[in-house]
Amino acid sequence: MEEIISILNNIIWSPALIYLCLGAGLFFSIYTRFAQVRHFFEMWRLLFTNQSNEQGISSFQALAVALSGRVGMGNIAGVAAAIGFGGPGAVFWMWVVAFLGASTAYVESTLAQIYKQVDPVTGQYRGGPAYYFERAIGGWGWKLYGIIFALASIISCGLFLPGVQANGVVKAVTNMIGEGTMVSTGPFGEVGTHTLVVLAGILLILGFIIFGGIKRIANFAQLVVPFMALGYIILALIIVFINYDQVPAVFGLIIGDAFTAQAGFGAAIGWGVKRGVYSNEAGQGTGPHAAAAAEVAHPAQQGLVQAFSVYVDTLFVCSATAFMILMTGKYNIQGTLPDGQFLVQHLDAAVNINSPAFTQAALTSVFGPTGEIFVGIAVFFFAFTTLLAYYYIAEVNVAYLAEKIGGESAALFVIKVVLMMAVAYGAVNSSGYIWNIGDIGVGLMAWLNIIGIIVLFVLLAKPTIKCLRDYEEQMKAGVRHNFTFDPVKLGIPNATFWEKRLEQQRNNKR
Repeated sequence: MEEIISILNNIIWSPALIYLCLGAGLFFSIYTRFAQVRHFFEMWRLLFTNQSNEQGISSFQALAVALSGRVGMGNIAGVAAAIGFGGPGAVFWMWVVAFLGASTAYVESTLAQIYKQVDPVTGQYRGGPAYYFERAIGGWGWKLYGIIFALASIISCGLFLPGVQANGVVKAVTNMIGEGTMVSTGPFGEVGTHTLVVLAGILLILGFIIFGGIKRIANFAQLVVPFMALGYIILALIIVFINYDQVPAVFGLIIGDAFTAQAGFGAAIGWGVKRGVYSNEAGQGTGPHAAAAAEVAHPAQQGLVQAFSVYVDTLFVCSATAFMILMTGKYNIQGTLPDGQFLVQHLDAAVNINSPAFTQAALTSVFGPTGEIFVGIAVFFFAFTTLLAYYYIAEVNVAYLAEKIGGESAALFVIKVVLMMAVAYGAVNSSGYIWNIGDIGVGLMAWLNIIGIIVLFVLLAKPTIKCLRDYEEQMKAGVRHNFTFDPVKLGIPNATFWEKRLEQQRNNKR
């Protein structure tokens, strides 16, 4: 099975997907005239608009839910793996894919807002790639494409990806306290008692929250995500301050190694983009689900907020991890030298690259045992909130399919149970195997979503650009709060939610 997973991973993450992610980001950056730079302060302003109601969550809550998915194991163990397999230059390519990917995040999240709908069972907003693929143009072909994406999302977020987060939590804790007494678990072999205790705690808390729906997930995320990210960045800044004289050298190492990488140019760009997309999820099609749940006055607003979330994830949190590891020199670089030698080796050869070990070693070297404990706590919250985001994405896509065949309540119960089983499976398996499964999930969704939004962009005559220009024109006219959105006037078809809202607004004024 591990061999099959590895072969599939290599096929899905061929150089074609690497360059598709970068190319799509550049394509949308040019068409939006680099909105991710021009509207940076507007992104910041929109974070504090507290619009919400019974149907939708606020922009900040949507950001928190999206960040709970973006900020996870990819920020701690993923960055370490990128450095360990691709060299310091991989960090540069993570920055590139984040900068360009912010425009992709704008496009996919704006589409999610344009084509969102009110769920007939819960009465709450739902949307995402499956919805906009089906509704933007119409026709059986796009409906089938939406169904395929929904199935890929359920498999990825309900089965493949949760194990990575659970595995990371368990590895971080057992790195601190050991695995405990080994006990037999049948098909999974021997597992440490500490692993089982941590897993039981994860499942208990996870079950309580996901059975409470999007409101409970959003309330938890908006409390935890800002504090965990800020605390992590502050620790990184302390390390940078202590080693301030190394800052130019680290920047030089990252940028210089990006093009003449010790592990090879292909490894640097490959691992940088791979772990960058895994971390910030720009183009993957996960962020639009949270974006669609937000209550906003104009679709472009949530597109800009989600573009900002990519910055927070990669340029802030991932960079924090990279600088801690590189400044303290706590990393190895695996290459293709004879006898399995490392290209660079600062740690014991037995240290697992696909784990938080590099980050724990970096913090321990500065803060002592306290640093290792903090990483364990950070990994727990980073990974746990990501599990919540994965569940919500799976839930939305289950609801999308259930609309067509019925039985939504039963289907939602089943996906909760399946996700918790995937968490248990991932927690007790080897990390390399679980990361490969997770990469397949990310790659499947990225292929489907990026190709789909590019085709929609062309066939619908750039709907997200029309949306952005409309928003910019209203801003120039002095509007700050009472934005309006008229999809018919802009030539954007089938945006029935916004058509009905505009009609209702006009009726209220009469």
